[in-house]
Formats: sequence, structure tokens, C-alpha cells
Amino acid sequence: MHFLEYQRACVLSIVEGLSEEAWHKAVVPSGWTPAGLVEHLGGAERHWFQQVVAGSDLDLPWDEGRPAYDPEAAFTCDRPAADVIAYYREQCKRSDAVLAVTPMSASPLGKHDDPDMYEVPSVRWVVLHMIEETASHSGHLDIARELLDGRTNLGLR
Repeated sequence: MHFLEYQRACVLSIVEGLSEEAWHKAVVPSGWTPAGLVEHLGGAERHWFQQVVAGSDLDLPWDEGRPAYDPEAAFTCDRPAADVIAYYREQCKRSDAVLAVTPMSASPLGKHDDPDMYEVPSVRWVVLHMIEETASHSGHLDIARELLDGRTNLGLR
């Protein structure tokens, strides 16, 4: 869990202090924004740990008014930075609660909804996937931050 916690902290460190305007600004041709990418990471935490590992599919207040997931759309979000960060932290907290009571060798109780993907073999696989997902997007956020305001090396060391 240490590596996942570290990557989550890097994400939050990189976006800390970013202006609200920059939070919603796309600086790459694909059009994603820091707000959208952090929201996506919150959704990934929710999907993989609550839905796939724990088998829960409860609606959250966050879901009200959200468009359906579109895998071709850029990650954007019009919500304020404080709300998106709170959502991300809450999903990480819920993920940790699932992991606290679930052995790494356990089989997930839910399913990943990608028909082209093989069955998820274990909770350990999900944790490793989320380390990779979070680290990858942390790097994306690091580049975006440099393009937005010139700040670099904001991830933890």
C-alpha cells in the first residue's frame, strides 16, 4: 500500500496551489484538464476498489448530473478544485477501507465492465494497476503544471 499512497500524495502535491483558472485549462491537444484528470483518478479508485474488489455499485451524490462515461472524451470537469480534491480524497479513503478488510490474494467480488479484458485475478492485481494508473497520471499532471505556470518537481521525493 505504501507505493499507492505515495503516488496519491504526489498527485495532490502537484496540483496544490494551482489557480482555479489553470485547474480547468487544457494545455495538451487531447483536451484533458487537471480537474478532469484528478476526477478521473477518483473515479478509478471508486471503480476498481469499491465496484470491482468489493462488488458495490452504490450511487453517490457526486454522480448527480454527471454525463455518462465516454471512453473517447477528454477528461474534463467543471467543478471547483476543492470539490474535486475532496472527491478524490474520499474515494482514496473508501479504497483504503476496502483494502483494510480484503486480503491481497482474494478474488474480486465484482467485475470490470470491459468485455475485451480478461477476468481480474486478485486484489493484488487491482492494487498494482492503480499504482500504475496513478503514477502515469501523476506524470501527466506534472507536465501540465509546468506548461500552466512553469512550476516543476512538485511531486514528493
